[in-house]
Amino acid sequence: MYFAALLARTEDGWEASDTELDDVETLSDLADLAREASPEDDTVLVLIEQEDAWFGVVRVDGEDDPRIYVSDAAAAARSAYGELLLTDELLGREPGSDGPDLDSLNLDGTEDGESEEDDDEDGPDADAVTHGPVGDSEILDDLGVGEKELRALDAEDALGAIADALGASEVLETVR
Repeated sequence: MYFAALLARTEDGWEASDTELDDVETLSDLADLAREASPEDDTVLVLIEQEDAWFGVVRVDGEDDPRIYVSDAAAAARSAYGELLLTDELLGREPGSDGPDLDSLNLDGTEDGESEEDDDEDGPDADAVTHGPVGDSEILDDLGVGEKELRALDAEDALGAIADALGASEVLETVR
């Protein structure tokens, strides 16, 4: 189960709105959606979680490029919403490289008379996304959630803990 919400900082504090990501296809679309939530170019946080698996934070400050943090890249890579956040740049890949070409993969290791024991170290897993956090771990430093605290958050209660540190837990709960 997924949950996504926008937290927009205003003069009166944080305002929350839940958001539907079904029509969002790219990180740029997500950033535009966040910018629409704050007409004053204030900070907007997009909080996304897949229950007990991973969470992500996208921070949009006005027209600046979005900043991203994902708690577990491998878990997020298996998610349609997570794939929005896992850009080539975030994963340290060359833009446009989607991993190995499917036509060149030996999917079960038994084609052309090979046995299953002939596993190749340079197979498709060599380019796989690693488990663990990726992105800007200092994304919330100035808002009261330091790098160490962010990395220590468990996916199960991360968004609540972030909202609590921001003083926005009540507004987040209204859209949950």
